Amino acid sequence: MITIVAKFIVQKEQESTFLKLVEELGKASRAEDGNIEYVLHKKVDDPLTYCLIEKWKDQAAIDFHNNTPHFTGTVPKIGALAEVSIDLYEPV
Repeated sequence: MITIVAKFIVQKEQESTFLKLVEELGKASRAEDGNIEYVLHKKVDDPLTYCLIEKWKDQAAIDFHNNTPHFTGTVPKIGALAEVSIDLYEPV
């Protein structure tokens, strides 16, 4: 299993658009066979900071996901609305 932690610092005027795009992307991503979890979190003390926790079966599932139309069509739009950082983790 591989966990992706994507952090977003969203432009205030773009928050509603950001949330709509992430909701659409999440719905499609959760339907993929290799997806285990896909949950957006909001930082308690900073309402414009979000963290998306994604858990995937393996690297092949991530590679498939990264090439889907919902990913390639939506992620650039999200990136235009927020400062983004992405880290990958695996269980120890």
